Amino acid sequence: MPALSSSFANQLLIALPTLADPGFARTVALICQHDDDGAMGVVVNRASDFTLGEVLRQMGIASDDPELVEQRVLAGGPVHPERGFVLHDGARTWDSTLAVAADLSVTTSRDILEAIASGEGPANATVALGCAGWGAGQLEFELTENSWLTAPVRQEILFSLPLDQRWQAAAGEIGVDLMRIAGHVGHA
Repeated sequence: MPALSSSFANQLLIALPTLADPGFARTVALICQHDDDGAMGVVVNRASDFTLGEVLRQMGIASDDPELVEQRVLAGGPVHPERGFVLHDGARTWDSTLAVAADLSVTTSRDILEAIASGEGPANATVALGCAGWGAGQLEFELTENSWLTAPVRQEILFSLPLDQRWQAAAGEIGVDLMRIAGHVGHA
């Protein structure tokens, strides 16, 4: 496979209605890393069965913030579902941080959860369990198969928009109304 001419890192990946995989139907994922070896992203519009309070308690981290402990944790994808991925803004780095863009990172270390629990974390953060992964050339192939659209990242979509609005809002960033796209593929 030839080298990538461009990376999809720091892009939103939006499932088209034609995407048949039920694990990714109507999802939006932030692509955190993309290179010749493949891609890694975090689904940002699907709730898990856990609250942040439950996750913190399992890790032995206390928080007195009732709103924080009731926050829903996202189902970030099928890869490493036992592992936490924190999408966040801010320039501070933590023990295990990957910069996605100048003011957007993903961190997988405990120290950020301790800071969030004590009220000293980033201004905006979203916690997800698991991530999504694509092997070398797989994401590019899926894009040519009309499974996904890409759009620029807007922090409101990642951090404040209700989950059920993120799919359509992400597509709206590039002027696409997903409700006007057929959910099947035909060949002439």
